[in-house]
Amino acid sequence: MKIGLDVMGSDFAPDAVIEGAVDFLQKLSVDEKLVLIGDEGSIYRKLNEMQIEPSRFNIIHTTQVIEMADHPAKAFSQKKDSSIAVGYRMLKSGTLDGFCSAGNTGAMLVGASYTVNVIPGVFRPALITILPCVDNRDSVILDVGLNPDCKPDVLLQYGILGSIYAKYVLRIDNPSVGLLNIGEEDTKGTPSVKAAYELMKEHPGLNFAGNIEGNALFRENMTDVIVCDGFVGNIILKQAEAFHYIYKSRNLKDTYFDRLDFENVGGTPIVGINANVVIGHGVSKRRAIKNMILQTRAVVHANLAQKIKEAI
Repeated sequence: MKIGLDVMGSDFAPDAVIEGAVDFLQKLSVDEKLVLIGDEGSIYRKLNEMQIEPSRFNIIHTTQVIEMADHPAKAFSQKKDSSIAVGYRMLKSGTLDGFCSAGNTGAMLVGASYTVNVIPGVFRPALITILPCVDNRDSVILDVGLNPDCKPDVLLQYGILGSIYAKYVLRIDNPSVGLLNIGEEDTKGTPSVKAAYELMKEHPGLNFAGNIEGNALFRENMTDVIVCDGFVGNIILKQAEAFHYIYKSRNLKDTYFDRLDFENVGGTPIVGINANVVIGHGVSKRRAIKNMILQTRAVVHANLAQKIKEAI
């Protein structure tokens, strides 16, 4: 297995990214290789500073960087020797089994559309992430920011995509699916959500548990998969980050709230494309980068893209 890492991505690149890559070496199996993609001068300098033998990685030199402020589509098409563009080309050619970056999120999404493409039959890809429950389980929520407005058939398919992720990555047998709404009754919600409820209720392959309200999130009775549009999902994701910030700033100690720390999750996979891609937070530092790579490895091990192709 070869996992590509965008060394030039994140606000603290390249040093924090390389530090995270070095930490990942402790988890590396004999049949795995981490591929560092970026400016080789910066990579060799940092590895030498950390007294790490460069041969422990594959290093691919690139000469350009897609900055956080760059226009995603223009930058991806114009900066063909950027770490993101090169990473995607390697992914498409089969040189990499997975690719991850904490760089420009828009460019990562554009790269997915321009190179590896959406799986035929998938209406819209989604960003999926972990929501920890108080009973030590993990649930998943999608979409968390890719599609702010979704039609009913897209929400139904999110339930399918989320179930596949929960089954093969989280190892949950027959995961339950809940539709996030303002009430549990089937008469509640926007027209799209009400129509999605009917579609999900009738779908034979979905373990649909009905509507769930916001006060059920993070609790012990939360479903394994939570479906919502990207507008709502992104607000929930940022709210969880705010919970962790408040807890930490008040010097409180609780292992559950530690699980809300985005650095412990590492990144959000793009589900519904023909490859294994994980996007990290732009402010990722050493620990977040390591966990982003671990998340990518888990997605590759699950053969997630292939499982989705078979299901769709």
